[in-house]
Amino acid sequence: MNFHFRLLGTDSNTAARRGQIVTSHGEIDTPVFMPVGTLGSVKSLDPFDLNSMNCKIILGNTYHLYLRPGVDVVNHFGNLHKFIGWNKAILTDSGGFQVFSLAKIRQITDDGVIFQSHIDGSKHIFTPEKAIEIQTFLGSDIAMSFDECTPYPVDREYVKSAVNRTIDWALRGKRVHNSPTQALFGIVQGSVFVELRLDCLDRLMEIGFDGYAVGSLSVGEPRELMFEVLERILPHFPEERPRYLMGVGTPEDIVECVKLGVDMFDCVLPTRNGRNGTLFTSFGKINIKKHCYRKDERPIDPECDCFTCKNFSRAYLRHLFVSRELLSYRLNTIHNVWYYLNLMQEIRNAIEEQRYDDWVKSFYQKRQLLE
Repeated sequence: MNFHFRLLGTDSNTAARRGQIVTSHGEIDTPVFMPVGTLGSVKSLDPFDLNSMNCKIILGNTYHLYLRPGVDVVNHFGNLHKFIGWNKAILTDSGGFQVFSLAKIRQITDDGVIFQSHIDGSKHIFTPEKAIEIQTFLGSDIAMSFDECTPYPVDREYVKSAVNRTIDWALRGKRVHNSPTQALFGIVQGSVFVELRLDCLDRLMEIGFDGYAVGSLSVGEPRELMFEVLERILPHFPEERPRYLMGVGTPEDIVECVKLGVDMFDCVLPTRNGRNGTLFTSFGKINIKKHCYRKDERPIDPECDCFTCKNFSRAYLRHLFVSRELLSYRLNTIHNVWYYLNLMQEIRNAIEEQRYDDWVKSFYQKRQLLE
């Protein structure tokens, strides 16, 4: 196995961890944020852009890539890396969340999920074995077990059933996973019920995985409840394995969840918000389409060294956005993804230097200065 995780240190005042993931496509410093490239593309960016930002890993999605372009197309090129021209690491989600959230019609059984494509209504079946088989063909560095996601609010008995099914599917997926170059992560389900989360974790650890993810949080529950659940379950995760919080989140969420011991994050916010004209800065968010930026000569963020901030004014970016120029999506996304990746570098530096608490205070103090 080419995959392993090194825990390099922890912050003395918090549970924040500094580590490194080693894959056959390079080393990844943690805590890490993974830009989302659902269809094999981080929207509006190319691999050169991502490399220039020192991005080490992106995320792809099994459900979407299975439907389009199709596993046969990707496999024709050898693997997803070669198909998309990306020579760094890739994590593929199993498609569980998309099956449950996007499929027009779905039927969950103990064997798997029968669903209709959100694209053309065609009928498909995902079993845990098939989800692993697809990810093996894609050739990602990290694959995810197929799981049953739960919404919020949700009945406890339903969650208990989903946990049992998730464990059964994880075991079945592990049995057929045979790639020597691909890590496999288990996904801890249980919604906001801590005892169910811990039961799920214990049973996943008995099976044994290369890393452990937390699924079905940030799905509508109060933010403080998410933090409470994480604070109670993360101390029980194995120290020697990476911890991945799926689908989270805002810069503030990441800062708080790192403090609780999370190593890996992904979220569509930097790309989606960039396309919608919302830009992340060291002092908070700005909406670039506002009239007040019409003649503003300043960059998005004076503290940012990204290509966009070094070359273009807020006024020009506003003009591009209100004119619906395609360049708007690209320049806004370059800035937002850069912001997230730089945020993670600052976080890693603060943990290494045993000053994470102080850094968090300064992080929030800057946000109070938003004009």
